Amino acid sequence: MDGMTIPKVEKFKYLGSIIQQNGDISDYIDQCIKGGRQKWKYASGVLRDNRISIGLTGKVYRMVVRPAIPYGSECWPIKNTHVQRLMVVEMRMIRWMCSYTRLDRIRNGAIRDLVKVAPSRIR
Repeated sequence: MDGMTIPKVEKFKYLGSIIQQNGDISDYIDQCIKGGRQKWKYASGVLRDNRISIGLTGKVYRMVVRPAIPYGSECWPIKNTHVQRLMVVEMRMIRWMCSYTRLDRIRNGAIRDLVKVAPSRIR
């Protein structure tokens, strides 16, 4: 390009995705988790409101927050560690929404049934 050299980099952002030289997607997953948390933060007034039924808050979560996390995952070269990280983030959000902590010792499946949120299908 007119004698100009293009520097070699380890990673760069292209069309919203972070592409790494080694093919890893960990940084991109971090970005997706951050985007999901941002949507969660915006909706937290509704998600934590005790006057709104847990079924309705689950519906808001499914419509607003959940799609933001795995956006574009159809073409990810995903590993089990990535799936685990995404599932942990989602369960933290759902537990917070229901005012439960890990110390309450309530199984994830029971909480998902209460909120009517099926497990993620990222693979």
